[in-house]
Amino acid sequence: MEHTYRLVISCPDRVGIVAKVSNFLTTYNGWITEASHHSDSPAGWFFMRHEIKASSIPFGLDQFRAAFEPIAREFDMSWHVADSAKPKRVVLMCSKESHCVADLLHRWHSKELNTEIVAVISNHDDLRRMVDWHHIPYHHVPVSKDTREAAFAEIGALIDGYDTDVIVLARYMQILPPELCERYSGRVINIHHSFLPSFAGARPYHQAYSRGVKLIGATCHYVTQDLDEGPIIEQDVIRVNHSDSIEDMVRLGKDVEKNVLARGLRAHIEDRVITYENKTVVFG
Repeated sequence: MEHTYRLVISCPDRVGIVAKVSNFLTTYNGWITEASHHSDSPAGWFFMRHEIKASSIPFGLDQFRAAFEPIAREFDMSWHVADSAKPKRVVLMCSKESHCVADLLHRWHSKELNTEIVAVISNHDDLRRMVDWHHIPYHHVPVSKDTREAAFAEIGALIDGYDTDVIVLARYMQILPPELCERYSGRVINIHHSFLPSFAGARPYHQAYSRGVKLIGATCHYVTQDLDEGPIIEQDVIRVNHSDSIEDMVRLGKDVEKNVLARGLRAHIEDRVITYENKTVVFG
């Protein structure tokens, strides 16, 4: 992977934004390898993402930030610049189902995901051996009605202790408390089946089978205090029909879930997602 700096910007839309950023990069001989722009006309907001060859810039990120700050102030930008050579640190959280965790561990192990999976946290001990095989720390933190507050205090301490950039709920079957949702806002990614809100609660595939649904799917989104209503990062569906059994639907649903979660995580760790209000702009 080529070493790049990723400049990500959102700001009120107006004339001259792209020209100003391009002139800034040209001044320092910045070589743009990828450029993405989007204007949301109803909202009057502008979004952009540039990848720049790190070797073409004569200074590091601290100096880049200092030099770019006057432009950011001029255009009232919300912005950040990231170094592709510094992979984001990821903590996975799971319960008993293994398909999402196994898929992400495989993609990480085979270097398909440019990230560091620094730990796995689970409210069950079922997946320990699989995680141990990858030489990743596994933390079993049981959660019950009586221990919930202490358990999530421990989880928060673990996340902070690993200097975590992003938390992935890889079929973690507990609801995060509002305090953690707020503390890690924009940094917690979740996956759920796309039957919601039609088939909420337990055994959604059984409910869907009994209704004869024709499409099943999954949604990857950021976690907020409003359950399963955070900004959507990625979605996909697969068609089913009357010949598919409940077991077939569960199997197909798991395939969609793990693929959507992996794509959503990849977009996040590559700084391709910009959140605005309760929506996202995801640059491909």
